[in-house]
Amino acid sequence: MRLSPLAMASFYFSMGVFFIYIAVQSVEDNLFNFITITLCVFATLDFVVSIRLVNLYFKIKRAKKNT
Repeated sequence: MRLSPLAMASFYFSMGVFFIYIAVQSVEDNLFNFITITLCVFATLDFVVSIRLVNLYFKIKRAKKNT
């Protein structure tokens, strides 16, 4: 079964929010520790993937409309 790009985008967006939440919870004395920065990098990658999937969804929708 194939999932739509919009469903996958919402999954990646929620994973990004989850990683940000974990990063905020893992801050101890200093914001710039390895775990916090790593979690923020993963969250950024998830947000980028979700934006690209939303763009793909609209591109597919436009292509179906023109056909």
